[in-house]
Amino acid sequence: MKLSNIYIIIFILFFVVSCSKKDETTKSIIKEKSLDLQVLEAYQEGKKALEAGDVLFAAKKFNEAEILFPQSIWAPKSALMASYAYYIQDYYGDAIAELERFLNIYPNHKNVDFANYLLAICYFEQIVDEKKDTQSIYDAKEMFLLIINNYPNSEYALDAEFKIDLINEILASKEMYIGRYYVQKKKWISAINRFRKVIDDYDTTIYTEEALHRLVEIYYLIGLVDEAQKYAKLLGYNYQSSKWYEQTYSVFDKTYKQKKVKLKKKNSKLEKIKSLFE
Repeated sequence: MKLSNIYIIIFILFFVVSCSKKDETTKSIIKEKSLDLQVLEAYQEGKKALEAGDVLFAAKKFNEAEILFPQSIWAPKSALMASYAYYIQDYYGDAIAELERFLNIYPNHKNVDFANYLLAICYFEQIVDEKKDTQSIYDAKEMFLLIINNYPNSEYALDAEFKIDLINEILASKEMYIGRYYVQKKKWISAINRFRKVIDDYDTTIYTEEALHRLVEIYYLIGLVDEAQKYAKLLGYNYQSSKWYEQTYSVFDKTYKQKKVKLKKKNSKLEKIKSLFE
């Protein structure tokens, strides 16, 4: 074989291999673009369904978008939107499951603060009866505290503080309810523990005044007058104009209520006399 023929064969082989590699690269790029396009289409379908109110189909399409291309930038967005779709339809269990999965898979995502906030809201909105939904109350409080501590400058921190105040009111109400029950049953120590918890843990709530008064009543009743006076002074110092302070005062001065009734009668007579001159 001539040398020139050998060169021609080598050239042809090189050309064929080069074209083959180029063709494979082109196919790969087309395939990748096609996959990314499918993800985007699924995400957009989910968004349209969500806007139309078909939340279950929306969640399905968002999950589909995430599964199609987990490495895509649309994957975490789709996971978060799926959880939101479940939330707005009050499917709290599904929403919580999606949010917990999102936080596990995408812990460094830029919207992780929103994911935690939405998780807290899911727990919070399940609180129906403070006497029964104890776990939801504590789960919500824990998540709102996490937002305040980890994302103090986020747009969700202020609302988290407000929600914690509401939760504390609920928890204090629960303690007062149980404390009053123990009073009816004359279980004084158990009642004291409940009212003390309100003062120690929920002192910014509206139940603090009543809790102090209940402690005065119980301690006075069981003969611990010094303890009763201690809580009476605390109530008087902080809530002297409160109706509970008046009731506490009457615990030590049994004639206080009688004097108050007489004073009201006297004032009513003066008002009648005053009307004669008008």
